[in-house]
Amino acid sequence: MARDERGVTAQSEDFAAWYNEVVFKAGLVDRGPAKGTMVIRPYGYRMWELLQAELDRRIKDTGHENAYFPLLIPESYLSREAEHVEGFSPELAVVTHAGGKELEESLVVRPTSETIIGEMMAKWVSSHRDLPLLLNQWANVVRWELRPRMFLRTTEFLWQEGHTAHADEAGARRETMLALDIYQEVARDLAAMPVIAGEKTPGERFAGAVATYTIEAMMRDGRALQSGTSHYLGTNFATAFDIRYTGEAGRDELCHTTSWGMTTRMIGAIVMTHGDDKGLVFPPRLAPHQVVIVPITRGGNTEVEQAADELARRLRGAGVRTHVDARPQLSPGFKYNEWEMRGVPIRLELGPRDLEAGTVMLVKRLGEEGKRAVSIDELPQLMPAILDEFQQQLLTRATEFRDSNTRTVDSWADFADAVATGWALALHCGTPACEEDIKSGTAATPRCIPLDGAPASGMCVRCGAASAYGKRVIFGRAY
Repeated sequence: MARDERGVTAQSEDFAAWYNEVVFKAGLVDRGPAKGTMVIRPYGYRMWELLQAELDRRIKDTGHENAYFPLLIPESYLSREAEHVEGFSPELAVVTHAGGKELEESLVVRPTSETIIGEMMAKWVSSHRDLPLLLNQWANVVRWELRPRMFLRTTEFLWQEGHTAHADEAGARRETMLALDIYQEVARDLAAMPVIAGEKTPGERFAGAVATYTIEAMMRDGRALQSGTSHYLGTNFATAFDIRYTGEAGRDELCHTTSWGMTTRMIGAIVMTHGDDKGLVFPPRLAPHQVVIVPITRGGNTEVEQAADELARRLRGAGVRTHVDARPQLSPGFKYNEWEMRGVPIRLELGPRDLEAGTVMLVKRLGEEGKRAVSIDELPQLMPAILDEFQQQLLTRATEFRDSNTRTVDSWADFADAVATGWALALHCGTPACEEDIKSGTAATPRCIPLDGAPASGMCVRCGAASAYGKRVIFGRAY
């Protein structure tokens, strides 16, 4: 198996092995003591903080308020919505004993919060004047995973979950799409991930939803990753939890509710969208360190170290997250390799000759241009534009990769060939039985019905029945 000098398996040899190695070697995560749990290390958690801060701002800008709801949910709450409990039963962690005795009613460690929030909504909503009720929660959830993978599928993970109640279907559906739009923007503008927004087929819907919408991203092995979902729940949970309001005409009405979420899975998505055989490649807007300065002192040079600190101060003043790596026990070459592994967008090398010339050597994490000398005095003014250019480079690169690995197909043979390395755009009958047949034959599942897909009609690529959606469906193997 091919490895580079850092001991990382090449993506082309074994992408899964590459991913598992790089998230540990780059210091993003470690394994927790309980099976399937993870410890998010400071470098990885800083990424989550940056994503969280921007996503939280956008959520609040649209009128939502943050709240917090209990981790432990009475088991009976889940059973009120039959489809919901059936969908989550295999993943539940249940507390049966506490305080030294058996509980009268078992408590479920939240896998999601529709039920507990529905109970509270029923208490807080009584009139149309109380609507819309726009809530968001930042929390951890637990879903028992049989085959865990760091960030992508772990027993416990972090997320935000929006929950809203509305007077009618139109308002709830607008909310559902508003959340999806926010997720699209965050993925594109922060993570440099080009995503396809679309609706899930009935067989792929969230348990208890009337409609589920998703953003799907392609990883560098051609697989899909669901990166955010938004659900129109209709009146299903309002019926189960008696979430009602008195309308303007005085009639008692059921609320229409929504829920939507984005998780720490996004960190794994960024790793797999942009990484290469050298390690991580971080988009500047989510990089813990946008710039790392490596002073080259060869036995110690106070003047160089002071100049590096001063440059870092000026870069920070320009809004650039900057780190100075002045560890005396490590060689410059070791540091270069380490920061390449850890995905830092820009590395600056500063030695005595550079200082004498009034320049610093700038190296981008990607690109064929190599090192170039840049004026120390001008760099703080230039760096924001350099980082923006790198951000756009990553988005363009990921978009071109996705598009070159997505094929429009009409035959089963072409379909199977397409999903072996990427995505297939195919006509589909929409039946769960056909989806299972496709999955058993190729490991591919319907990722979404693209919202902006062109009209298309004809026969299902697998069973030959009439296409159900009036457009092609994206199929792919997925994480």
